Amino acid sequence: MNEKPRNPEIEGYLLQIKKIGNSLGLILPKELLARLKLKEGDKFHIVEQTERGIRLSPYDPKHAKAMDLARRSFRKYADTYKALAK
Repeated sequence: MNEKPRNPEIEGYLLQIKKIGNSLGLILPKELLARLKLKEGDKFHIVEQTERGIRLSPYDPKHAKAMDLARRSFRKYADTYKALAK
């Protein structure tokens, strides 16, 4: 795999939900933003994982389009995918 080595200092950050204007948001540490190569105004994906965990990854329009196609396919051919999974 092509994963970057983990940095326990970044993983150990405790983020707090804060009121920002009329909304709620998170303030991400600059070290984490640098690691994800994100800057103000950038978009990123949040993927919900088991046990209330999440995964953040930078927005990739090609990946977003592929995921949209996959979701539509899964909805349209749900019975076929279930049969293939057996």
